[in-house]
Amino acid sequence: MGNLENKTVNTSLQKLIDEYLLSLKLSNKAEQTLQKYEWVLNRFFREVTVTLDELTSLHVHQWLQEFSKGKKARTIDLFLCVLSSFFQFCLLEGYMDRVVMKKRWKPKIPHSLPKYLSEEEFARVKKASESFSTRDRALLLFLFSSGCRSAEVSSLKIKDVVLSKRTADVVGKGKKIRQVHFSVECLLLLEEYLDTREIQDEDYLFLNRRNQQLKPDGIYEVVRKIGKRAELSFTLHPHCCRHTFATNMLARGASIEFIADELGHADLNTTRVYARIPTEEMRTQYQNKMG
Repeated sequence: MGNLENKTVNTSLQKLIDEYLLSLKLSNKAEQTLQKYEWVLNRFFREVTVTLDELTSLHVHQWLQEFSKGKKARTIDLFLCVLSSFFQFCLLEGYMDRVVMKKRWKPKIPHSLPKYLSEEEFARVKKASESFSTRDRALLLFLFSSGCRSAEVSSLKIKDVVLSKRTADVVGKGKKIRQVHFSVECLLLLEEYLDTREIQDEDYLFLNRRNQQLKPDGIYEVVRKIGKRAELSFTLHPHCCRHTFATNMLARGASIEFIADELGHADLNTTRVYARIPTEEMRTQYQNKMG
């Protein structure tokens, strides 16, 4: 198994994978999604060294049994979703003539509530952020008050933000544009941050130390470090900021439909998970945090 990373997928199969990825790109799949799908497919076909004509359900199932050892259900589900999508593409395009995936292989995903910050945790994070740069503090509050995904924040440009209205036009999943809002406190920090820069409309809102676009990985690191400084018992990540935003909105009395629009959820069922969190607890937290 140690040499598998050095193995390559044969040329004809790689061309087919590239064709599949192009079809996803044309359907507006995000670049991060494309990279993830490509990695999964390359991993699978490095380890299952048969042609598509030879591939059977048995090959896939045997690989799945080996791969699943020690893996979380969500990781297994991701691989199954990617493989299922790819093989469906191959069937539709005539590259395969048999179904090799079984619905019964889908693992049961545990339904856990979204992780969000308690009142005390939120206060500690804000306090801890005071020792960080203005950029980092502005970034943190933008995440908490807008509910944006890290990729959406990363792609924001100066021209997308209207400071006077505290709004920003972000590009979400499926390349859909939506308007988000941010807090007064975030506005003040953004103004302070931008005052230190020579800005152009085409510049990215948040830059790294080399004055280049701050990528999602960089955003994750900023948030993680602030969470570590706050001595949280878990790793703080941008999606936790998003969950905190959503629970606060619900505590304030916002409808599921409104929250879904703010978060850019295409499916209301994705948003409804927040309704399972005790409303009274959230209302108290929102009042304490936001006033």
